[in-house]
Amino acid sequence: MNKSDYADVTALTHQPRDEAIDFGHFYLVGGGIASLAAAAFLIRDADVPGCRITILEALGKAGGSLDGAGTPQDGYVVRGGRMLESKYLCTYDLFDSIPTLDGRSSVTKEIFDWNETIRTSSKARLVRNGQREDTPVYGLAETHLLTLGRLSLEPEALLGDSRISEHFQPDFFETNFWIMWCTTFAFQPWHSAAEFRRYLLRFAHMTPGFNQLHGIMRTVYNQYDSMVRPLRKWLDERGVEFRTGTQVVDLRYDESGELNRVAGIVCERGNGRTQIPVGEQDKVIVTLGSMTAGSSLGATNRAAVFDHDDSSGAWALWKTIAAGRSEFGHPSVFADHVDESRWLSFTATLHDPTLFRLIRDLTGNVPGEGGLITFPQSNWLASIVLPHQPHFIGQPKNVEVFWGYGLFVDRPGNFVARPMVECTGREIMTELLGHLHIEAQAQRILDDAICIPCLMPFVTSQFLPRKRGDRPQVVPEGWANLAFIGQFCELPNDVVFTVEYSVRSAQTAVYTLLGLNRAAPAVYKGQHDPYVVYGAASALRNH
Repeated sequence: MNKSDYADVTALTHQPRDEAIDFGHFYLVGGGIASLAAAAFLIRDADVPGCRITILEALGKAGGSLDGAGTPQDGYVVRGGRMLESKYLCTYDLFDSIPTLDGRSSVTKEIFDWNETIRTSSKARLVRNGQREDTPVYGLAETHLLTLGRLSLEPEALLGDSRISEHFQPDFFETNFWIMWCTTFAFQPWHSAAEFRRYLLRFAHMTPGFNQLHGIMRTVYNQYDSMVRPLRKWLDERGVEFRTGTQVVDLRYDESGELNRVAGIVCERGNGRTQIPVGEQDKVIVTLGSMTAGSSLGATNRAAVFDHDDSSGAWALWKTIAAGRSEFGHPSVFADHVDESRWLSFTATLHDPTLFRLIRDLTGNVPGEGGLITFPQSNWLASIVLPHQPHFIGQPKNVEVFWGYGLFVDRPGNFVARPMVECTGREIMTELLGHLHIEAQAQRILDDAICIPCLMPFVTSQFLPRKRGDRPQVVPEGWANLAFIGQFCELPNDVVFTVEYSVRSAQTAVYTLLGLNRAAPAVYKGQHDPYVVYGAASALRNH
């Protein structure tokens, strides 16, 4: 990340506007970052008045998976945080137009300025036996390198719906490279080889510093406070209507013309079902699926309980509208394999500084500087992040918050003889302290900590093996007024499980659906830069 990256981003936003056109009313289904971004692009780039945009959201507030809430007394919760880096051109294009909550700068400028001040440089990416490992070696054998090279060169179509594990020998999944890779991005061996390939190419420029997390960017606070709240405020000021507590359950169609149209939106609100008519000039933009659907919170003394009911209705809606319509994709590919897509995160709230002090002394990093700390010997393959404090707006100075997660939630712990999925927050903290080799102060830390587990059945559903057509096009062929956005539509070259993918889908939907003479910034392709390729290959071979 350097100053020229920010200059490139700001140049994107200063394009001449298209002439204002009467586009009708816009109904955006889902209140996550993709819908919020779509609303902003409609206003900024198409001159659509905010009062002609309605966002329909089943839950009580907007933000979707980019959430953050809580109090010092009851504990804070963030279900997760997506990685940012300097080549997220769509995200920074959007947020260069959005002021921070205090109005001092744009959100984009705040992010770049902040990451000039605190650059991620991990001195303890891996911790084994209570000891940190500086710049861990990747440990790749020649056979692993050859396979990585083949995957990078092989066309995605040839990979089909194969799994990563079908391309590597078992010993690859024991290397430091894989341990750091899978915990940074949340990949499992059974996930999509095609998506793994996309990640290899998309982040090739970050490979030389990957074992110290160089290039990873963070927001000042959690992403809800730093990104969602400013964007929501901007939309509110422009009159966008938010209908929370409104679950969309189906769409009605008019298929009498040359192109099919959405003619109605069926909603459930309270105990009643209603239908919103969609006029000739109106447009509908639907967020498909949800990686945080069915999330269940536990507590310090209570485990999270698996929630079979998706209260957002996101998966049920996609299954309903896709039945008999192959151009709408195949939701069951992503929704019906929760044993392969679930993991558990936890957020700890501390009023005693002991644990933060001990981790700082162990890692050599101050909070906010080190990024992800992974315990390779953990049966859960657990990792934690100590962000810069305060992590929440209004968080008291004597309160510290950190986040963590585990990938193998069905395995008994090393220090707690229960699967992670069955553990209370206190038991998760006990396991963590064991891996940190903290004994003398353990009781003091445990008595102070508020630790809230969060079980997410669909959190890596977008990584599940897929083939062409399983994810629909942003604007499906044959449809005049319908677009799909979020993590489960198809965007060539870019990678899911990122804010960038959601924002890119929104930008693509708005520009395509409205026929604007614009295009989203191209996906950065470092694999076409000889210096990037040489740097990545050298790092993989020599680390």
